[in-house]
Order: sequence, then structure tokens, then C-alpha cells
Amino acid sequence: MEELTIQQKQKAILVGVDAGEFDAESSMDELAELAATAGAEVVARMIQKRGEYDSATLIGSGKLEELKQFVGEDEDILLIFDHELGPVQLRNIGDETGLAVIDRTMLILDIFAGRAVTAEGRLQVELAQLKYRLPRLVGAGKSLSRLGGGIGTRGPGESKLESDRRHIRRRINMLEDKLEELEKRRTMLRARRKKDGQLTAAIVGYTNAGKSTLLNALTGAEVMAEDMLFATLDPTSRGIELPDGRSLILIDTVGFIRRLPHHLVEAFKSTLEEAASADLILNVCDASNPELEEHISVSEKLLEELGAAETPRITVLNKCDRVGELPYLDGHTIIPISARTGEGFERLMEGITKALSSTHSRMMVKLPYDQAGLLALVRREGKVFSEEYEADGILADILVDIKVVRKLMDYRVTNEK
Repeated sequence: MEELTIQQKQKAILVGVDAGEFDAESSMDELAELAATAGAEVVARMIQKRGEYDSATLIGSGKLEELKQFVGEDEDILLIFDHELGPVQLRNIGDETGLAVIDRTMLILDIFAGRAVTAEGRLQVELAQLKYRLPRLVGAGKSLSRLGGGIGTRGPGESKLESDRRHIRRRINMLEDKLEELEKRRTMLRARRKKDGQLTAAIVGYTNAGKSTLLNALTGAEVMAEDMLFATLDPTSRGIELPDGRSLILIDTVGFIRRLPHHLVEAFKSTLEEAASADLILNVCDASNPELEEHISVSEKLLEELGAAETPRITVLNKCDRVGELPYLDGHTIIPISARTGEGFERLMEGITKALSSTHSRMMVKLPYDQAGLLALVRREGKVFSEEYEADGILADILVDIKVVRKLMDYRVTNEK
């Protein structure tokens, strides 16, 4: 996708309602970041305090009239609502203002459409977009036509969205079938890793916390890592070696965000389940963010939804080089690091090793030549780092599954390393 210049940026007004459900100001700040990520220039924002949402226009007719007067004759303004709009609300707001209208969910889906690189990622995004837009076609028809090729239209094209519902439902069914096949493959891959005893750690956390930067720093990968929301969408796996010699696959996952659209969670379920099936979860957080505790809470709730509540985890406080004093977080195993400078990496690797310590054991053994076949067992169940053939046997530095340690204890060497 061509990068937008300042002259090309679409002007947008952010609109929200403070009904006491959540921190409206913080949510609007995040919406402004999302809008900037999508390529919009935010020219104004409006928050209305209400006891409840207006069923027709979310903000009520009086506030909508005020919004119209503020916009004046400028028809190129995009209205972005910090809530999920229903079909009737979407139609009413568009008809009343004559402007293009999208909501928070449409904005996030649009960003995802621009970020998806792999075939699976693109399929997941298109499925989420179609499922979300299908019931809103009547309400969004005029609004979508006003958008032209702007924000909110990336992914499935306008003509596809304006075609008959049966065609869209057929497309949804086809996408679901394709993703089901990919999910079966992913499930088989996870099962093979488990069977082979391969350890995995999922890197999760709030968007823009530095997950990809950490993966790159630890593994030498070249995953795009930029200071923006959802810089990385498609999951990436890379292997590292732990201090005790065991191999570990690190899996970078899509970033979390508060009020992550349900359709998105559903479409990306097979990808997000990488976290649920991992042996360890690294919950990466931005230590310098004033909403750190809220971000951790969002991640914890999503992990619980995915069935990963009981999976061992480490809270990795990234960007600690930006803060003077680290925050206190009760009930968390915390390791402060800086993915940018490498500070704390040694402690992090030790923490990961300790969290996974119950699976393998590293030792020196001297095997008599008539027991040399045990080395083949070690290679199947672990790793041989070195072996020296001496007069009275084979001296080997090994890593072995604890299930077979007892078979080697008689040959353990304690005074050689």
C-alpha cells in the first residue's frame, strides 16, 4: 500500500460518548492513534457525556446538529465513532450529516486489511470485514459510497459489498472453509511440536508494546517493528537456544487492544490459539505507558477468553530504559528489559529457562562403549552438545528429557565439565 503523504491524508473528526462504561478520554486517545495509523489527520474530537447511548444516532439529535454546524460545507470530512455503530445508527448519522461515517471496529479492520501479508492473514481479515459489514449493508450503502477509496474501504472492494447478500454469504462460507483447512494444518503442526517435545513460548501483549522488536533482538529475525499500532499482524515463529541448551520456538502474535472487535477475535482464533497452546506466555508490556495496568488487564482478559488463563507466564516490562522507577505490579512474575538496548536480556533468558525447567536436564555422562546406544536415545529425547571418545568410554555433554534421566544417572560425571 502506498504511503500517504500529509497532503493526501484524510481529515477526520473523532466522536465518542462518555456513558461511564470506560475511560472515554483514554479510549479517544487510542482512537486518535488508530486513525493516524490508518492514514487520517484528526482535525477535531468530540466527547458527549450521556447517561445512555441514543438508539438512533448514538450521540442524540442535538449533538449531531452541533457536529453538522462545526463541519459546515466541508464534505471531505470522515466521522470516526469510538463505538460500534448499528445499521440504523450508521444510516441515520450518514443521512443527517451527509458525511462518510465509520466506527471503531471498521477502523481497526481497515488497519488489519492494510497490514495482512500472508494468505491466511488476508483471508482472516476479509472474513471479519464481511461478517461485520453484512448486517450493515443497508445502513452503510451511502456512507461507503462517500468513502470512495478512503479509510474503511480497504479489503473487500466496494462492488463486492454492494452486491446481493447471497453472494456475500457464499463468499463468507468459502473463506470459512479455507480457514478451516488452514486451522487443521496449524493444529497438526502444534500436535507435531508437542509430540516431538518442542517447547514454545508465545509473545503476546498490547499493541505497540515492542513484541516484534523483542523477537528481532532475541532471534535476529527481521519482522517489521515500527512505533505504530498493529505494525505486525501475521504471526512469526523463530527458534532460540536457552542457556541450558534447550531449543525454544518464540511465536510473535497480533497485538491486543481494548474492546478488540469480536469478529476479529473469532476470525483470528486459530492464530491466537498459538498462545493458548504454548508452554509459556511472555506478556510484553510498555513500562513507560501511563496505562500500563489497564493494558496488562486487557491482555489477561483476552488470554482468559482464549483458554490460556492457566498457562505459565512472565510479565516482560519492555522500554524500561524510558522510565526512572519501575511500577509495582502485585502478583506478577516481572522481568524488566529494553528490547531496543538489550538491557535485561540475560535475566529474561534465565527467567524463561527457569519457567520451563521441569522438562529437561543437562548433564555430563561417561558411557561405556557397550552402552553407546544410549547416545541414540539422548539424540531422540534431547540433544548432544559434545562427545569425546576416551579409552574407557564416551564423555558427553547432553541435554535429556527428565523421563529418561534415571537411565543415565549411573554414568553421570560430576567432576568434569
